[in-house]
Amino acid sequence: MSWPALVPPALCTTPIRLTVLGEGLTEDGAPETLFQGDLFCLWQDGGRVMTTDRERLVVLAGRAWFPGDVCPEVPVISAGWGEIRGQRRRILSGRKARDPDGNVNYTEVRFV
Repeated sequence: MSWPALVPPALCTTPIRLTVLGEGLTEDGAPETLFQGDLFCLWQDGGRVMTTDRERLVVLAGRAWFPGDVCPEVPVISAGWGEIRGQRRRILSGRKARDPDGNVNYTEVRFV
């Protein structure tokens, strides 16, 4: 049985440069890069206000949705960054949404 694509490729029109980091380090002590690529995504901007004891901060956030599995060799997306619309944003979390048959339907990456 074929499952419908919940993020159709036709909606993914925003270019993004995605870099996914691993938990390990290279020989130079830099974070290990597991995936890096120029992709197109469905992008949604967002934000929230954080209040501390001394000031209010507006934190920009966003989400990127990709059709299918953007990096099948990486089991979990948990660190890295994305360069979108001239801004570099840090990855907050990632999720690979699976169909009942186990295939990845879409990939969602949340940014801060």
